[in-house]
This record gives sequence, C-alpha cells and structure tokens, in this order.
Amino acid sequence: MSDKIVKEFASLESNFIEDIIDGMQDWVRVIDKDGTVLFVNKPMREGLGYDAVGRKCFEVLGRSSPCPNCISSLRGKNLPSSKEETINGRVFSVTSSPLKSFQSNNVEAVIEVLHDITELKALSQELERQNEQLREDLSIARKLQCSLLPKQQFVGEKISFSYVYKPCEMIGGDFLDIFEIDEDHVGIYIADVSGHGVAASMLTMFLRAAIDKSSLSPSKVLTQLYQEFNKNGFEDELYISVFYGIINISDYSFCYSNAGLNVPPILFSGDDFKLLRTKGIPISNWVDNPEYTEVTQKLNPKDRLLFYTDGIIEIKNKSSEQFGEDRIIEHFLRKDLNPSSIISKLVDKALSFSGSTIHEIMDDITIALLEIK
Repeated sequence: MSDKIVKEFASLESNFIEDIIDGMQDWVRVIDKDGTVLFVNKPMREGLGYDAVGRKCFEVLGRSSPCPNCISSLRGKNLPSSKEETINGRVFSVTSSPLKSFQSNNVEAVIEVLHDITELKALSQELERQNEQLREDLSIARKLQCSLLPKQQFVGEKISFSYVYKPCEMIGGDFLDIFEIDEDHVGIYIADVSGHGVAASMLTMFLRAAIDKSSLSPSKVLTQLYQEFNKNGFEDELYISVFYGIINISDYSFCYSNAGLNVPPILFSGDDFKLLRTKGIPISNWVDNPEYTEVTQKLNPKDRLLFYTDGIIEIKNKSSEQFGEDRIIEHFLRKDLNPSSIISKLVDKALSFSGSTIHEIMDDITIALLEIK
C-alpha cells in the first residue's frame, strides 16, 4: 500500500473520529503537557463562544493561574480523575483520561470530557432543601408525639408506672398512655399501629384523641374506638392493635380487653406469672361489627403488670433467632435487679443479644411496667 493511500486513509479515520466527537453533547478538549489546549469539539466552541485552542486550560475556566485541584496534570500522582467546575454560570462534571503515544507508551496529553450537570445540580440542591424541611417537620412531629406520652413516672397512691419508648424511626408507630378515670379507676393502654413514620404517628394521635377516658368498660371503649376509626375513612391497610385495661385500685382488680395486639401483657405475682391472653380484631375497617370480650383479673399488692409490643420480642441475633417471650419472662422473674432499672436492663439485654445498637433496630420498642403497691 502506497504512502499516499495510507495518509488518505489516516486522514479519513481522523475526520471520522472528529465528526463523532463533534456530534457529542458533552464538551471535549485535549490538553498537552504544558496545559495548552490542543483541541476542543464543536459543542464546546459554541458553548464558550470562541475557539479555545492555543489557550491555557485554566484560562478557559476563567482562572488566571493553574487550578489547585487540577485533575489533568501530567506530572501529578494519585490525583482525582474527576471534579466539578463552573463555566459561564453552568456547572460541569469534568473527567480526565490520559492520551498515550503509540510508540513510547508515554502520556503525551490528556482528554477532558465536561458534562453539563447544571439542572441536575439544581435539582439535587432542591431535593436537599426539601429533605432538610422534612427533617425539621419530622423533628417537630416527634416532639409533639413524645409530648403526648405519659410522664415518665406515674405514681399514684396504690400504683406506680414507668416505661421505655424507643421508635425505630424519628417518629414511631407504638404508643401508650395511662390516666385516671376517677378516684378508684386508672385506665391504661398500649398500641402498635400499622407501619412506621408519619402515617403511623398520625394514627397514634388519632388513638389518643378518640379513646374514651370516662367509660369503665374496656370492651365498650374499643367498640367505640372502632366506630370512630371507620367514621374517618382510613385506608384498608391502616389499622391499630391495642390492648386496653382498667385497674380498680379499691378492690385490686384488672379488667381488660384486646383489639388485636399479638403480645399479651404479663402478670408477675411473686415467683409466678400469667399471660393475659384474649382475642379481638384490630381497630380497622375489616368487619362491620367487631366483638370485644372483657376479662377480669384479681391483683395483689406487689404484683407487676408488664406491657410491651412485638418490637422487643422480634429482635434477632446473628443466627436469626428471636429474643422471644421466654427471655422477657426470665428477666422479670430475677430477684437481683433494681425495680427502677429493670426495663432499661431488658432493652440492653435484647440489644446485646442481637449485637446491634438502638439505632439499628427494625421495629419500635415500647415496654411499660405497672406495679401494685
């Protein structure tokens, strides 16, 4: 093949490559060892409004001296291969790749590709602004939700009450409350609503506002709550599991009813314990006429009633074994634990069992202990 044909073929190949580069939407430029621009493609020439060939690479970026974060220096070692630059008010993602000589395999120049990310950057900043606003709103919602919880220590003449509340998100789906109905009766409930986050917290606020704090019949309270729930037209996937009971402090009895909470409270009396199981459909729109039953349990001085949701039970270890109900019972039957810290010690034990921190749990943890004096 003659030299003329070889040169013509090389020229055709070169023109073909240049046509491809000129057809790109991204800006492309080639820079030599001295930082001088050897080539810019058509989109870059049109975007700049002039041909940058022959100028120093940093001058094209509007600088008077080399960039301190240069990614195309042929002398630099371990430099980043990408960065962001602003040119004429537009933001570009700049990536750099070496161009090596076929004969010596030495780097003779670099090729930079500048991708316009102005709109993407603006969108990212707007999303971050909205996320920050959402975080602020969630923080306010969390403070509001926590303000609706009972005081950390409820101490009456014949009962005391304490609890631990650890939502797995900023705002949780567990809730509990204790309140005086009259001088002889104290109401208490613990609830686990469907889901987590904002929707779940809204249901907990509905629960606190809608529950009847005057009735002495737990089953009637749950029936009325069910009716109020359906009046509000909540979606089918939303529901509330709640256990509600009333303590009669004059005759030491506990009357209770359950609306779908799958973890029964536990009555500890000396060395014995009893699971307070009773059935009932969650507060939902699943049936027209739910039936809630009432059970009355005799209490004695020094008895303890433990209320909790399934978050503590379902914590798993590395072998996917659940913490379970038995470990909870064993913990509360111990005699060597201080009553004031027995709940927090249980949470510590569950987290140690799982090898995780409180920030890594997958469900809300709510535990409450009521003690009869």
